[in-house]
Amino acid sequence: MRFTSEQRLDDGVLEREFTLREIPGILWTPASASAPVPLILLGHPPLGLHKMYPRLVARARHSAADGFATATIELPGSGDRPRWPAAEQARADLRRTMDAGEPVSDEIVDALVLPLVEKAVPEWQAALDALLSLPEIGGPVGYSGGVTSIGIRLAAVEPRIVAAGLFAGSFVPRAMFEEARQVTVPLHVLLQWDDEGNDRQAALDLFDAFSSKEKSLHANMGGHTGVPHFAGDAAAQFFTRHLK
Repeated sequence: MRFTSEQRLDDGVLEREFTLREIPGILWTPASASAPVPLILLGHPPLGLHKMYPRLVARARHSAADGFATATIELPGSGDRPRWPAAEQARADLRRTMDAGEPVSDEIVDALVLPLVEKAVPEWQAALDALLSLPEIGGPVGYSGGVTSIGIRLAAVEPRIVAAGLFAGSFVPRAMFEEARQVTVPLHVLLQWDDEGNDRQAALDLFDAFSSKEKSLHANMGGHTGVPHFAGDAAAQFFTRHLK
């Protein structure tokens, strides 16, 4: 891991950009941490870190106020990373199908999501290795948000992640439902009831598939971008319970 820039935000949070094997990322740490702090990995959709930055930094500031470090990395084929023609084709197929008002097929969802999971999860694990080697990061580790299937795979295979907050707002291949049955860590799942791009019943079926003894579903009225402010407070309380 190589840090490439550093700045103090106006609330004292330290923001450092880094690269890890040419993968860009950002680490935020609280202003006054007297000991190594827990870490939350901030997942996000494949829209690029620059586009997602305002939402990511808002989440990072909120978490820093609760005493957590947060970090994120650029997803494969996104932002300034090399183009990924197969992913671009899958996204184009999805847009064309949705613009035509047609149902999204399993084939399109598989092509869109499964290769991304295969590429992204090992990169998240490598980032976690590097982050936990820093003296200011002590664990435990949580995962929050992002592409739902990446969160499922990480929660299933990465023992260092002890709690996960997932946003049921992205397409999930049927194959991932079997992996969901392997997830046992505490879960906080957010669902927008009227999400125009998400199958509500599929989201409910996915929640049912998780094997976690502690899992909670927080459903709010509204579309994909209509998440109420208090939903963030509930997620913060979840991570405080499980990471401190």
